[in-house]
Amino acid sequence: MKYYCIGIKGTGMSTLAQILSDIGNEVSGYDDARGHKFTQVGLEERNIPIYYEHDHEIDKDTIVTYSVAFSEDHPEMRRVREMGLTVKKYAEIMGDVINMFESIGASGTHGKTTTSSMLRHLLENTLGCNYFIGAGDGYASSDNKYFVVESDEFNRHFKYYHPAYSIITNIEAEHLECYEDIDDIRDTFEIFANQTKKLVVANGDNEQVRKINYKTPVKFYGFDESNDVVIKNMQLLESGSVFDLYIEGELFGHFDLPLYGEHMVMNAAAAITVVKEIGLGVDVIAELLKTFKNAKRRFAEEKVGDAVIIDDYAHHPTEIKVTLNAVRQKYPNRRLVVVFKPNTYSRTKDFTEEFIDAFNVADMTYLTEIDCNRERQEDYPGVTSHIIIDKLNNGDIISDETISKLSDEKDSVVCFMGCAYVDSLIDGFKELMK
Repeated sequence: MKYYCIGIKGTGMSTLAQILSDIGNEVSGYDDARGHKFTQVGLEERNIPIYYEHDHEIDKDTIVTYSVAFSEDHPEMRRVREMGLTVKKYAEIMGDVINMFESIGASGTHGKTTTSSMLRHLLENTLGCNYFIGAGDGYASSDNKYFVVESDEFNRHFKYYHPAYSIITNIEAEHLECYEDIDDIRDTFEIFANQTKKLVVANGDNEQVRKINYKTPVKFYGFDESNDVVIKNMQLLESGSVFDLYIEGELFGHFDLPLYGEHMVMNAAAAITVVKEIGLGVDVIAELLKTFKNAKRRFAEEKVGDAVIIDDYAHHPTEIKVTLNAVRQKYPNRRLVVVFKPNTYSRTKDFTEEFIDAFNVADMTYLTEIDCNRERQEDYPGVTSHIIIDKLNNGDIISDETISKLSDEKDSVVCFMGCAYVDSLIDGFKELMK
């Protein structure tokens, strides 16, 4: 079949395009962004064409899917509609693909990318697996039995998924432009959980996760002794994190994780529980976790002179705070600076106080102006980055043109954060350090 992906450089759409290509389809796509993005590496490896104009031919039997960042009045959306092409939702096509396999869906407000990446690492090096990970990573082969899929709640995407196994890492208020409130969010996670065929592995320490009415068998994990899977003897060290995992009251194993923060230990506990259920032994799991490297833009480190750059996708206050605490774990004696690029007016408005609390973990915080491609500023009067900056202990506005504000951070850990692209800011800082 032939597929045409509008917004093909987006993290999810890029991944879907790669998978569609891997299972034998002819794939091409369109994007407004002409600059190079990390998400197009896999597209280039597969020779998937990317178009930027509106005059190329598209066969009449092509199925079109699109990113929600593209409105119905976008020229390319209007063009494919006028051509009479079949247009299907991104999540609908993704559901069709993964439901061909025995899938493992990692969901949650936070942690689903890392947890999906851990599952991929553990299975790819043992039983083999296909994977869809929202960091722009995707691969599929009809020869594999298992399919690891990052199951996103945005726009209720994961309602199209019917996994054999699922993970719920946590449930918090997020994407309130799509949901009415926390009850609406939890109800949607409940649908996903009860579409799971074999087992749900759920964070038993999270209040909202516990409120779900599970019809599928469930195992709870966490630090609380009431869970089926309990983390004990955790140590958060400068070299990483170590912990013991008890399952049904019995010691399953000791694990060394080359990652930082309590949240990463929780993600590992969920992944371990699932692969044990599938049949992997403790020794294999423990050895593979020692070599795990996180997904793109998840605590990605680079040293430039004496400065340390960390590029991280965190964009929700909870994600930001746990990531900054993880930086403190690894670099307890360094000055910590944050450069954050907010990408929606709604999230900035809904979580202003939570952002302030999270950023105050750092010694200094810089925010760019809000950069949003799916919301209009006029719908959010008065919402700018200043509603956060003006209440921080130490905060300021920054841009590509004013990156020189970081000139004195030669010995600091500088965290560039946000789900929007921050490459130009990082490049500017690297030039300063030279």
